[in-house]
Amino acid sequence: MKTTPYNPFDYIETPEEMSEFFNEAFANSDPRAVLIALGHLAKKRGMSRVAKQCGIPRESLYKALSGDRNPGFDTVIKVAHALGIELHACAHI
Repeated sequence: MKTTPYNPFDYIETPEEMSEFFNEAFANSDPRAVLIALGHLAKKRGMSRVAKQCGIPRESLYKALSGDRNPGFDTVIKVAHALGIELHACAHI
């Protein structure tokens, strides 16, 4: 029997699934997890396409979303917008 590695990103297709995946990363309260999630979603959409929409060189975007860098919030907003993800605040009282 031959097996292949399971990659959950192969199964994220719809905007709702993308949103759910991103929300899970955001709920973690770890900025690195949010950046990595955006990076996976950008790769899924096509990093060149997302980079072009953001006005950021592709190589720079890969680095910014690697989790090893600390990109500006403007970059995060641009990438989220290019992916069709809206950020919302919700008070938990």
